[in-house]
Amino acid sequence: MPLTVNTQNHSPLTVKKITKNKEKFMDILLIGDEEETMVLKYLENGNLYALYDLGVLKSVCITLPVNNDTVEIKNLATYPKFQNQGYATFLLNFIFKKYKKSFKYIILGTGENEKTLNFYKKFGFFEFSRIKNFFLENYPHPIIENGTQLIDMIYLKKEL
Repeated sequence: MPLTVNTQNHSPLTVKKITKNKEKFMDILLIGDEEETMVLKYLENGNLYALYDLGVLKSVCITLPVNNDTVEIKNLATYPKFQNQGYATFLLNFIFKKYKKSFKYIILGTGENEKTLNFYKKFGFFEFSRIKNFFLENYPHPIIENGTQLIDMIYLKKEL
């Protein structure tokens, strides 16, 4: 059942859990993870949530339980023309609330990009692990964000 929330600007935001035809969301998922083969590794078993504003898709998030204590955000993406408008923030807060009763921690992996790291840190995430050369060894081409090539995967953690 979709969750609809009326925001301050009276625009109804709706979060829907997608259980079928998840590959139809590949265009937006590739914003969060540029390599389709990597997305396909977690898409089928992951929980896909889509955020709509007045019926228009704005943002998506895929989560995957790691163990009994921890759930991982595998992908969080917003279409570029809708970025910096609060959609990812809304979706993250939805995810935190949804998983708070079932899990103690939420983790995610990202590249060494100050803008991205600062975004997650404002929600209380902190670095707890790093996989050296992850992007060099797992992607067939260089991944560039904000003019910087990503090399290490930085894992962030937050207590729910």
